[in-house]
Amino acid sequence: MIDENLLYECLQRLFKKGGHYADIYYEKTESTSITLDNNLVEKAISGFNEGIGIRLIDKRNKTYFAYCNDLDKKNLYYMVENLSSISKDMQRDTFIDLNYKTPLINWVIKKPISSVILETKTEMLLEANKIVRAMDANIKQVRAIYSDLLKKIKILNSDGVIANDERSYINSMVEVVVTDGKELQTGTEVIGGMTGFEIFDENDFVESSKIAAKRALMMIKAPKIKGGRMPVVISSSAGGTMIHEAVGHSLEADLTMQGLSIYSNRLGDKIATDKITVIDDGTLEGKRGSYRFDDEGNYSQRNILIEKGILKAYLSDKVNSLKYNIPITGNGRRESYKSLPIPRMTNTYLAPGEDNPEEILKDTYKGIFVKKMGGGQVNTVTGEFVFDVQEGYVIEKGSLGHPVRSVTLIGSGQEVMQNIDRIGSDLGFSIGTCGKDGQGVPVSDALPTIRILEMVVGGEAG
Repeated sequence: MIDENLLYECLQRLFKKGGHYADIYYEKTESTSITLDNNLVEKAISGFNEGIGIRLIDKRNKTYFAYCNDLDKKNLYYMVENLSSISKDMQRDTFIDLNYKTPLINWVIKKPISSVILETKTEMLLEANKIVRAMDANIKQVRAIYSDLLKKIKILNSDGVIANDERSYINSMVEVVVTDGKELQTGTEVIGGMTGFEIFDENDFVESSKIAAKRALMMIKAPKIKGGRMPVVISSSAGGTMIHEAVGHSLEADLTMQGLSIYSNRLGDKIATDKITVIDDGTLEGKRGSYRFDDEGNYSQRNILIEKGILKAYLSDKVNSLKYNIPITGNGRRESYKSLPIPRMTNTYLAPGEDNPEEILKDTYKGIFVKKMGGGQVNTVTGEFVFDVQEGYVIEKGSLGHPVRSVTLIGSGQEVMQNIDRIGSDLGFSIGTCGKDGQGVPVSDALPTIRILEMVVGGEAG
């Protein structure tokens, strides 16, 4: 790790004429990535990276930013002197007294990723490939990816904070492609989190790969359905993609405070039914979006965004707090030292209700049952979305009927939040890498089993 005294000296020099806020973000990473395709390990890469991002915000709330991976003292001094000289309105000398911020959360990594050799990680992919390919002759491609990342972070800021964090990420994915000569279907499954290699003790990668293959094999034979408006039951196994995309992004302060969200200027408004509570919680152990401190040195928090239908909060960072006088929620995140922090989700979910998940299905006479969501798109200004269904079934008299393929869910977050009438007592998480403003950060999201009374289901025209 870099000399802390050097970083402290850089911060003093950066803020020597005053200003609104300044911070220095140091990051050191060690990573491994393995890709298997066409029965071959195509890539196996390990490496490390180290760098610093330096930010200054002046009294007009204008941001100046620089980054580098050359950590020579002269180079760092040159950077901070140039940043400090750019701002025109600083007039007073300032001394920053720094204090260590004590973590409120201490997670234990049982099997550090550095303790597992590359061959073990590779063998896991090779075994899954072999077993899956033997399942059916229509399986034409198996693509498996494993990656891990150990990220050590040190943050110093002009609020007088030194914060250290260490994050261990694992992400694994298998994609199985099936074709019968006419149709082509893909099944995917993902395992990962902010955890160590122990995640595979509870989530077997081979079994996960078999699930992906079975899903693709089933969907290749599934018929299409006629689209239209109908009830939709979404299982907790589908993951929380809908909440993340259709609701979560629209509650990030850089969008809401600029009027770029359907929920702008609506704090305190009733925006959903009493059944709806939405939470963003970066303190959950093992979840992919968790951390002890955000990338500005603020504590990770459990933020209630919507409570019993009332809009309670936006996800905020330091810039938006300074500019709009709103609370910091611990959601200032960046992809790396090369990026500015912006408001981002962590682990976002719709809170469970009291309904028995099985009874929700039984009480739905007809419609669509979504067992696994696919990807989607959302317009944060209007709240409109389109999501693919990776695994879905028709509902016939309260029971699961035959599987269906090429199904999409079409609607708006605002409409869905008004039309959810049943919420299960279960909760199922999915993971991903959320993209925004050219940056990707690890996240997870979750839903209980829910019923949407009516929404547009896209299918076969007719």
